[in-house]
Amino acid sequence: MTEEPTFEGLFRQAKHSAVHLEMRDGYMRSDSEFISWSQDPLSVPPRCAPDSRPWLSLMKEITGRGVVVRRTRIFSEPMSDYLRFEHHLTPRNVEAGEQVRWLPRRKASDLALPGNDFWLFDNSLVLFLHFTGDGELSPEGDEERTTDPSVVRLCSTAFETVWERATSHEEYRPV
Repeated sequence: MTEEPTFEGLFRQAKHSAVHLEMRDGYMRSDSEFISWSQDPLSVPPRCAPDSRPWLSLMKEITGRGVVVRRTRIFSEPMSDYLRFEHHLTPRNVEAGEQVRWLPRRKASDLALPGNDFWLFDNSLVLFLHFTGDGELSPEGDEERTTDPSVVRLCSTAFETVWERATSHEEYRPV
């Protein structure tokens, strides 16, 4: 029996692409960096060396070997404090090799979207992420994986449609 790769392992196995669709207005509010930023928005620098955090090091590594990593966020306007925090930190993701775009929720009303955030690896494996109402990863099981072709197609189509409508991080200014 083969053991499933870890979340990080999925990135290391990716050959061509990893795309992420985020659709919540808040995540991980218990994150110490978010708490610090909430108390003093200037306390968390918007830019730092890409290898200063494990996520950024991983992104630099996999994009450095040619894997395209794209992330799109669908969000409500005006932005929640948490998404303002994410916008503030996104230059670090971009410096590490991610491509990031933003789409106001009002511009997504006519789109068919999956019910949960997801990562799609090499257009063949979907990893759905499950969160509590407070934005924490669900203790009942925070992820669900599938290679079902119809689910892969739904997620791929949804992501590409959102990507085409969204504004690049470099151009988007929060309302």
